[in-house]
Amino acid sequence: MVLNILLAVLVFSLLVVSHEFGHFLLAKKNGIGVVEFSVGMGPRIWSIEKGGTRYSLKAVPFGGSCQMVGEDEEDDSEDSFNSKSPFARFAVVVGGPLFNFLLALILSVVVLSLAGINEPRVYHVAEGYGAEAAGIREGDLIRSIDGHKIVLGRDIELYFLNHPMDGTPITIEYERDGEILTTLLDPSYEAYLTGFSYYANEDRAVITEVTEGLAMEKEGVRAGDIITAVDGTAIGTGQELSIYLKEHPLEKDTPITITLERDGKNFSVTVTPAYQEANTLGMSATAYRNKEAGALAVVKNSFSEVRYWMSYTLTSLKMLVTGRVGVENLSGPVGIVNMVGQVVEQSKSDGALYVFLNILNFSILLSVNLGVLNLLPLPALDGGRLVFILIELVRGKPVPREKEGMVHTIGILLLMALMVFVMFNDVLKILR
Repeated sequence: MVLNILLAVLVFSLLVVSHEFGHFLLAKKNGIGVVEFSVGMGPRIWSIEKGGTRYSLKAVPFGGSCQMVGEDEEDDSEDSFNSKSPFARFAVVVGGPLFNFLLALILSVVVLSLAGINEPRVYHVAEGYGAEAAGIREGDLIRSIDGHKIVLGRDIELYFLNHPMDGTPITIEYERDGEILTTLLDPSYEAYLTGFSYYANEDRAVITEVTEGLAMEKEGVRAGDIITAVDGTAIGTGQELSIYLKEHPLEKDTPITITLERDGKNFSVTVTPAYQEANTLGMSATAYRNKEAGALAVVKNSFSEVRYWMSYTLTSLKMLVTGRVGVENLSGPVGIVNMVGQVVEQSKSDGALYVFLNILNFSILLSVNLGVLNLLPLPALDGGRLVFILIELVRGKPVPREKEGMVHTIGILLLMALMVFVMFNDVLKILR
């Protein structure tokens, strides 16, 4: 637990300091005075003053700050924040989120250099399902789905998160031996299901999703649990699980016993398959990694990784606003510590390199999240400040500072109330 907390603090501090460093650099560039740039919070344990700025290391190693001259108060001095042009202030405010995206890009280059790029290449086609009937084979490279361009393997998953399958045939464009082909895939099928998804690859058989209302969910199985055996037969990888289920198809009223691993501990559930009319592509392509990719491909795909996580964050927000997911799914610092612990536990059996890569992947997600969320047009966030700057550009004069300050104060109070709720919810989830 101590290690998990330290890792979470390190990750969170890296993201926040990167964000504040973006504000700092753009402030200096635009002639705005920076009173203090600090790493950590609380009382100073070390500091030095240079160029009119105090650089501080503080006692609590969590986050950081960039305090600019006249940022939250009336100050007409030449180097104050509010004395600068709207365009200069716009650049300073955007600098924080921009540096979160830049950090995510740098971390993506590291991850892809070590793990390979996430190509949308088919590595498994299930017998009897839509992909096989549509003529798709292992090794095909998916190029588009219903006209939507696919760059990363995970773009497929993201597309169907935004466009759930309803049984309507899907147009798939794919590349085989340099030739672009198009096919129509019927995703509908009838089967007996226990209600879980996984990647049929050479990694461990990690459950990626549990279907609400079906047997696995009723038995308390969660996404992230690892299947290690089915009816006493050991399962080492997702590919082995796929082969086993192909050789032992689920049958009506015939229960199966599944052994799983969670947080290093094993447990078993006995589930009875239920008849379902469902939809699936019948192929796996989202988790494929090309480890022979060159430097140019790594850099290009790193931009695609950042774009993917931006889209994923916006999709998650849309699902939250439309009610497809509830506010109980939000997580704060406590939840981040718990998730870091899960990442470490699930990865450590594969070695230190996998732990390192998965922590970096998690950091990429959080960094992009922080950047996107800060750009939302809400009071107290960077996006809220940008709204007032845009209003100033339209009106030709700024909104009275006291009114803007009042709006941001209300926003901070609401944000703190949300953080208390999220923290309470995180604790409840851990206790459960």
